[in-house]
Amino acid sequence: MTNSPKKIRNTVTNTLRSTVSKLNKVGKKALTVSALTFASLSCLSTVSYAQDALTLDDLLNQLEQGQITQTKQNQARESQFKAKVNQQQNMLNDMSNQRDNALLLSVQLEQNFADNEITLANKAEALDKRLGELKELFGVLQQVAGDTRSKFQTSVISAQIPGRGQFLDEFAQSMGSSSKLASIEEIERLWFELQREMTQSGKVTTFNREVVLANGDRNNTAVTRIGGFNLISDGSYLEYIDETGTVAELIRQPSNRYLASTSDLVNSAGNTSAFALDPTGGSILSLLVQAPDLKERVDQGGPVGYIILAIGLVGLLIALERLISLVFIGSKVERQLKSSVASSDNPLGRVMQVKDNNPGLDTETLELKLSESILREVPKLSKRLTLIKIISVVAPLIGLLGTVTGMINTFQAITLFGTGDPKLMAGGISQALVTTVLGLVVAIPMVFIFAYLNGRSRNIVNILQQESTGIIAERAESVESDEMAQGQTLAGQGA
Repeated sequence: MTNSPKKIRNTVTNTLRSTVSKLNKVGKKALTVSALTFASLSCLSTVSYAQDALTLDDLLNQLEQGQITQTKQNQARESQFKAKVNQQQNMLNDMSNQRDNALLLSVQLEQNFADNEITLANKAEALDKRLGELKELFGVLQQVAGDTRSKFQTSVISAQIPGRGQFLDEFAQSMGSSSKLASIEEIERLWFELQREMTQSGKVTTFNREVVLANGDRNNTAVTRIGGFNLISDGSYLEYIDETGTVAELIRQPSNRYLASTSDLVNSAGNTSAFALDPTGGSILSLLVQAPDLKERVDQGGPVGYIILAIGLVGLLIALERLISLVFIGSKVERQLKSSVASSDNPLGRVMQVKDNNPGLDTETLELKLSESILREVPKLSKRLTLIKIISVVAPLIGLLGTVTGMINTFQAITLFGTGDPKLMAGGISQALVTTVLGLVVAIPMVFIFAYLNGRSRNIVNILQQESTGIIAERAESVESDEMAQGQTLAGQGA
């Protein structure tokens, strides 16, 4: 019973009252209409008498006759009105009797309702006693069904075995109702779904199904499922969308070192193969695909980052040119060391030509000439090395400029929007950190490159100085031997 007896009694009383009120209104309306009709007929009859009368006496007679006729009509109507009033009173009495009967019925129904409440409470208590431990069992089954349903929503096994969630939804809803208990078949079906999920989690299976590609096209292709962890197809990672029941290719794939393992697994032909799987069922993979790659990292540095990279590229080109040039010059100098014939295609040969072109110079003058020749060769060997050193110093300073600019943008975002949303500050912080990293990435290699190239150029200069010193020593020995020979000659002539 959905309504209480008190409500039923009130409803019946209100209905009787409205009916009596309507009957009274109907009676009043009937009396009003009759009075209006009577007045209209009186007026019409008076007008007709006035039209038919020829003299005042005839008119008076006609009015007397009309008054008598009107009185009779009024008495007839009055009797009719009294009869109708009696009829309405009878109807009112009938409705009053019906009201009294309804009140008695409502009292009986109220008593029945109270008795039923007591009976239902007793039966519910008896049901709880009979259920005993089964009630706890059904509660556990309902909880397990709900947890399993949420597990199936994110499980990639549902891509191969669809429709498992419908049974669990119906089972959980039926268990939530106190009027129905789980049957043996439903309990066994729940156990079967759990067992099948565990069994399939340990298998690598390939099956065909429709896949939504990254460009929006749909293609029926072979999909490989690795347990309950990942779905792959054609060297790409896939995701299962439970809301639509579709399998879609990830719009953004992880790095190449993870994609390489997918091809190895597909081509393994049943053999053991290394594979980068996601034990969380897609959470780690979603984080990996969101991680920015190298290009995106550089883009976070903004204009300052591109300036640092441009400077680093210029320094790298200069270093490459200097390395090739010094290697060629060093090889030519090594060949010149093994030859006694001076060649003008290398610094050492040009220094040796100074000795050959000035055979009669004294030792001091020759030394000056050789020093002048070495000084002419040093700028050729060390040119543009200073620029590399400057780049190694300027790059971190520009990175520091980007850091300051990024922090200024961060503080502006904090001033405008507060600290409630960290994403608003992420851009400035990223620029600050990335420009610092780029400045160090350019500066550190430039320092090592400068040190290496400067060392090679200094080695060549040292070789030139050593050979110049050797030429001077050789010339001094030659001059000394000539003087000794000349002195011996003069001594022999004097004897």
